[in-house]
Amino acid sequence: MTDDSLLPFAHGGPPLLARLRVAPEDFQVEEMLGYDADGSGEHALLWVEKRGANTDWVARELARHAGVPPLAVGYAGLKDRHAVTRQAFTVQLAGRPDPDWSAFPHAEVKVLAASRHGRKLKRGALRGNRFVLVLREVQGDRTQAEARLAGIAARGVPNYFGEQRFGRGGGNLAQARAMFAGRRVDRDKRGFLLSAARSHLFNEVLAARVERDVWDRPLDGEIWALAGSRSWFGPEAYDETLAARLAQGDIHPSGPLWGQGEPPSAGEAGALERTIAAAHPDLAAGLAAARMDQERRALRLLPADLRWRWLGEDALELAFALPAGAYATVVVRELARSPEEVAQEPAVQDSSS
Repeated sequence: MTDDSLLPFAHGGPPLLARLRVAPEDFQVEEMLGYDADGSGEHALLWVEKRGANTDWVARELARHAGVPPLAVGYAGLKDRHAVTRQAFTVQLAGRPDPDWSAFPHAEVKVLAASRHGRKLKRGALRGNRFVLVLREVQGDRTQAEARLAGIAARGVPNYFGEQRFGRGGGNLAQARAMFAGRRVDRDKRGFLLSAARSHLFNEVLAARVERDVWDRPLDGEIWALAGSRSWFGPEAYDETLAARLAQGDIHPSGPLWGQGEPPSAGEAGALERTIAAAHPDLAAGLAAARMDQERRALRLLPADLRWRWLGEDALELAFALPAGAYATVVVRELARSPEEVAQEPAVQDSSS
């Protein structure tokens, strides 16, 4: 599923109507790298704040300002354009002095700090992200909303891939299907399309488990994902030790990031995953032919340090941290939906007329 509104909810449907991203300042993101700059090396490690700007564009403009090719610039993750984000970039200077970063010629981008570093930032090389979001024009019961937030803090939410992964109108998934059918695509685009195909199969598996209310507890043959890691283990018999680790958030049930060969899951978990893959043979076969490895992703997402406060009568601020690769929008969707989503829902006819 590529449309968030079609994915099943884990907590019974959102109790609020609200708007997100009324202004870029309503969606603030700050990267958590998990390490500091080395203090020496041929790369400049920059801490950059951008407002309403695309990450790729900022990277190209940093390269232009430093007089280096675009490939000399690295960053850990793509960040939302319609937001205020603070993230790290590296610029390989290779014997060049640091340019005057304070003179970077774009008002919507500020270089907040610069230090020397020994290696280029690679995609995915971050611990997670902190978010401060503001929902505006909020309608609904505050008591129900706060009970929902308490439930999210305690139980988490399904770790869906957000709509951003699939492109406008699910276009990335359609292009992935065309690529698997033989259409040639640019090399730099191929990775995005492979990711969209894997994400769709993962979301389908997770949606099926949410419908059965087994997204945050194990099935027979479960594979366990280690929190904050790409590592996984299993299957093995569920016992008190695993139950304690699950309750502590140290491990999570996992779903497949599809690839070549058989998934490691067995029993009921494995049967479900194979059934979903069989329902989308073009995606499963295309990913196998592309020699993608079978990998895993946690089914459960636990927001860290979830806090909230009301800003007047109709605005609600949320603050939380998520591991790398998780989407803030899948947290918000369990709490609130937009008036536009409601307007697009089909009308329910009165059967008594």
